[in-house]
Amino acid sequence: MRIISGQKRGMNILGPKGAKVTRPITDRIKESVFNVLQKYGPFTGTYAADVFSGTGSMGLEVLSRGAGHVTFVEKDPGAIEILKMNIEKGGWKDRSKIVKANAFKVGAAYLDGPKFDFAFVDPPYVLSRETSESSQLGLLLALLAGQISDAGVVIARTEVEVQLLKRYGRLVLADRREWGSMAINFLELENSGETSV
Repeated sequence: MRIISGQKRGMNILGPKGAKVTRPITDRIKESVFNVLQKYGPFTGTYAADVFSGTGSMGLEVLSRGAGHVTFVEKDPGAIEILKMNIEKGGWKDRSKIVKANAFKVGAAYLDGPKFDFAFVDPPYVLSRETSESSQLGLLLALLAGQISDAGVVIARTEVEVQLLKRYGRLVLADRREWGSMAINFLELENSGETSV
């Protein structure tokens, strides 16, 4: 894994050791996701959240592209230690915050400060197969609607077989892209843009 663009382009990202506790996204798919995100404007000075961050691939990419601050949320101690090393390696300690928590249990309570322009959500697949409004994922997405900026976007990764609802609170499904066994879902605040799904 590596940073694919920005200030630290080409920097290797440390990944999980031993037992797989995370499913890092491949560089090719990450690049495709960020190509889609370009329509939301430049990353410079933005605020982002990387929820279920693992070792931080998506949040680190945003930092390299000039984000003002990224909040990482992860509960696994091993992944957090590697994430800390990646942040240190990139020189981003002053532009990042790590919250050790299960996002499904704490909801959006950890998201204080400015609203987010980008919120990456990548829960374990086994915990994201239920997508009703009252599911863990559905409740988290609805809470995130109150934590993103008017022009912000939530990027949720699921298995390709999993279909999100068209709406979670004020958050509506605007786009969906599929790569192999995974789907990347782009959700925006209602009336923030044209939906294509």
